[in-house]
Amino acid sequence: MKQIFTFLILGLGVCSGVQAQVDAVQKLDAVILSDSKLKNYAAGIKIEKLTDSVLSNNATSLTNLLAFNSNIYFKENGAGMVSSPSFRGTTASQTAVIWNGININSQLNGQTDFNTVNTSNYSSIDIRSGGGSVQYGSGSIGGSIHLNNDLKFSNHAETRIKTGYGSFNSKNLGINSSFGSEAWTANIGVDYVDSDNDYKYLGTDSVNENGEFHNLNMNVNLGVFISDKDILKLYHQSYIGERNFSGTLVGPSRSKYEDENFRSMLEWSRIIGKFSSRLKVVHLHEMFKYFENKDKDNYSLGKVNTLLINHSFNVSFNEKLQFKTILEYSNSKGNGDSFKEPVRNVFSTTALLNHKPNNSISYGVNLRQDFTTGGERPFVFSVDAGFDLFEHYQIQINGSKNYRIPTFNDLYWQPGGNLDLVPESSYQIDLGQNFNYPNFNVKLNGYYINTEDMIQWQPNSTGLWSPINIGEVASYGAEVEVKSHYNINEHQFNVSGHYSYTVSEDLETNKQLIYVPFHKGNLALAYNYKAVTVFYQHMFNGDVFTTADNLEGRFTSLNGYDVGNIGCNYTFFKNTKNELETGITLKNIFNEVYENVAFRPMPNRNFNIQINYKF
Repeated sequence: MKQIFTFLILGLGVCSGVQAQVDAVQKLDAVILSDSKLKNYAAGIKIEKLTDSVLSNNATSLTNLLAFNSNIYFKENGAGMVSSPSFRGTTASQTAVIWNGININSQLNGQTDFNTVNTSNYSSIDIRSGGGSVQYGSGSIGGSIHLNNDLKFSNHAETRIKTGYGSFNSKNLGINSSFGSEAWTANIGVDYVDSDNDYKYLGTDSVNENGEFHNLNMNVNLGVFISDKDILKLYHQSYIGERNFSGTLVGPSRSKYEDENFRSMLEWSRIIGKFSSRLKVVHLHEMFKYFENKDKDNYSLGKVNTLLINHSFNVSFNEKLQFKTILEYSNSKGNGDSFKEPVRNVFSTTALLNHKPNNSISYGVNLRQDFTTGGERPFVFSVDAGFDLFEHYQIQINGSKNYRIPTFNDLYWQPGGNLDLVPESSYQIDLGQNFNYPNFNVKLNGYYINTEDMIQWQPNSTGLWSPINIGEVASYGAEVEVKSHYNINEHQFNVSGHYSYTVSEDLETNKQLIYVPFHKGNLALAYNYKAVTVFYQHMFNGDVFTTADNLEGRFTSLNGYDVGNIGCNYTFFKNTKNELETGITLKNIFNEVYENVAFRPMPNRNFNIQINYKF
C-alpha cells in the first residue's frame, strides 16, 4: 500500500507541468505566502499569529518573545546562552522551527537555539500547536514555530533604523530596508547585538563571569515577476555568533563557542488557473567551534551542509476542495572531530487534502512517506477538522502520527554514538474550542501525546553517556489563550494571556520529566493614547524537577518564579514618510531571584532603551 501511495504521488508531481498548461493565465497574488500549508491545510489546527506590536515590544530575542506571549516553556543556561523550548511537555528536539516553509532544526542535535534567532528579521511569526510531521518532517511533535519573510509587491520604499542600549553594556543596532514596485521587491536587514552580560547573581557577592556575547544577523529577500504567471524569489539569512559560556554558582567557566548558520533558498512559483506549482532549491550550512579554554587556539569542530530540493503542486478544484502533493529530497553531509564524515539522504512524498463541504465544516486528510538511508522508513498521517457550530463558536479537532529521526550526534558522536537507534514515534490528539467575538477571543485546548522509543542520553555502566531508545512517554494537558482589545475614542486597550497545565511523564516510572513545569502562565497589558504606549508583561513558571528521581529538594528541583517587565514608548512624530519613536523597558522589575536551569541564575533588574526611526 505504501509503495502504491508513493508512485501515485510521483506521478502527480511529474505530470504537474503538463496539467498546468491547460488552464487560462492568471495574475499572481500581490503577496505569495512562503508557507501556504500553514494557511490552507490546517482547518483543525491551533495557530497563533503574533502581531506587530508584540514583536516590537520583544525586539531581538525569540526566547523572550515566546516565553511572555505563548504557552511554550523555556530553559536557558543563563541569559543569552543556549535556550531550549518545551512545547506541550516535549523536548527541544521535538519542536520544529520552520523558516519560510523549510524545517531548519540542526542536523547535529535536532533542535534550534532560540537565542540565536533575532525577531527583527521577520515580518511575521506563527505558533502552530500539535504534531506536524506530515507537513514539516522530523521533530514536529509538540509543535512548530514559523519564521516568515513576506514579500510585498507594490510601489514602496522605506527604511527603519533602530538602536538600543541597556544594562550590562548591552548594545544593538539594526537597519532594515524594503523597496520595490508591482514587478519586483527587495527586503534587506542587518542586526548586531553585543553585551558584556555581567549581571549580578542576586543573593550572592558574585556576578555572571565569562558570559559576554555578540552576534550578527543579515537577511536578504528578493522577488521578481518573470512573467504574469511566474515569480522568482530568493531568501537568504546569515547568522554569525560568538559566546563565552557562563559559569555556574558552583564552578567558573573559561569556554567559548563560535557558531554560524547560512540559509539560502531560491523559489520558482507558477500559477495557471486552478493549478499552482512551486520549486524550491535550498542550501543550509551550520558550523560550530567549541573552545574549552577561550585563551587557547584548540577547539573541537562540527559542521553540516544540506542541499534540499522541494517541489509542490496544488490543485484548487473549486472554492471548497484543494489537493497538494509535495516531493522533497535532501542530502546532508557532516564533518567533525567527534563524528567524522556522516552522510544522510532523505526522500519524502506527501499528499494533502482539504475539503469544505459547506460553510460550517472544513476537514483535511494528509499522508507522508519518508525514505531515509541507513534507517527505518517512517509513514505518518494526520486528520483535522473545523466546525463552525455557531456564529461565535468553533470546534477544532486533529489527530496525527509524528516522528523524529536520530541526529548525527545521536548516531555518530564518539565516544557514545549509537547506530542501533530507531526513530521516535508519536501519536497525538487535540481538541480545541474557539470563542470569537469582535473584541474578545478565547481558545481552550486539551491534548494527549504518546511517544514511543524516545531518544535520551544516559550514562552506561562505565559512566559513558550514550543515547538509547527508552520506553513510552505520555504528555497531556490543557491550554487557555485569551485576547481582548477595546477602543474608547483615542484610548486603546489590549489584553492577552496564556495558561497551560502540563503533565509529561515516563510511563514506566510514572514520574514527571525534568524541566517541565505543571503550571505556566503569562499576561500582557497594553494601553495606547495618541503618541504614548505603556505595556506590562508578566510570566509565571511553576516548580520543575531537575533529576529523574523527582525528589523535592534544593538540588533536585527548582522553585517556581514570577517575572515582570514594564515599558513605555513615545512617538515624537509620525506621517506618511517619517516616524521617530523611543522607548524604555524595565525587565525583572521585582528583582526576582530565579533560575530556569539549576545553578545558573538569571539577570537582576535591568533596563533597555530603544530609538526607532523610519523614513
